[in-house]
Amino acid sequence: MSLPVFKVEPGRLDGLDPGAALTVTGPEARHAVTVRRLAPGERLELVDGAGTRATGELRTGERDSMEVRVLSVAAEPARTPRLVLAQALAKGDRDLMAVETATELGVDAVVPWQADRSIVRWKKERAAKSHEKWVHTVAAAAKQSRRAAWPEVLPLCATRELARLLGEPGTRGLVLHEEARDSLADLSRAEGAPWEGAERIVLVVGPEGGIAPAELDVLTGGQARTVRLGAEVLRSSTAGPAALAVLSAALGRWSAGSD
Repeated sequence: MSLPVFKVEPGRLDGLDPGAALTVTGPEARHAVTVRRLAPGERLELVDGAGTRATGELRTGERDSMEVRVLSVAAEPARTPRLVLAQALAKGDRDLMAVETATELGVDAVVPWQADRSIVRWKKERAAKSHEKWVHTVAAAAKQSRRAAWPEVLPLCATRELARLLGEPGTRGLVLHEEARDSLADLSRAEGAPWEGAERIVLVVGPEGGIAPAELDVLTGGQARTVRLGAEVLRSSTAGPAALAVLSAALGRWSAGSD
């Protein structure tokens, strides 16, 4: 059975050796002791969200504080290329559903995109609150999937800003579009896949009404290419995670022995 995972601040696991004692306070300790009701002697894992994981044993715990004896510490190497999901804002929390599943599937970063056809709008007074909701969604999904490295939630971007991101050195952009000629699955099986040698793959998913033609021109002008998944037209909440699954398999992320 998987050990429960709790997060500590980045850097708190650095330099720890087996046998070291670490005191954890705040909401994570409260969740372990009060909600999960872990007892002294039970094992757990601590992650820092930046790729370091420690296995430990609970020594003492009370309300919002616990002391953990460290058994082992390991730094998980960053995977290359990084997978980034640029998800258009969507109604009914479908954008959050996409972000949640993408996190469970191993995405490395997510970008909220204010597309022209996005019904949802992050206006000035709600932008910070909405962004924080994405951060909380990523955190919950990262803990559930027991990740040591948590995805970064980048700031909200407009189409021009997203196009600049797609045009950055080392970046390969893939825009999901139902009228695209190339299949993502076919590209992943072919020699000389378009993402070979890339440092980062940015996968772009549009809103419910699709990507406007003018926007598509801007994005592909940023050196991205359009791809499709199959004959079926997927919802905004489904398309990104489905494409991430195809890419993860193609890149060997899900192969036996991969990190």
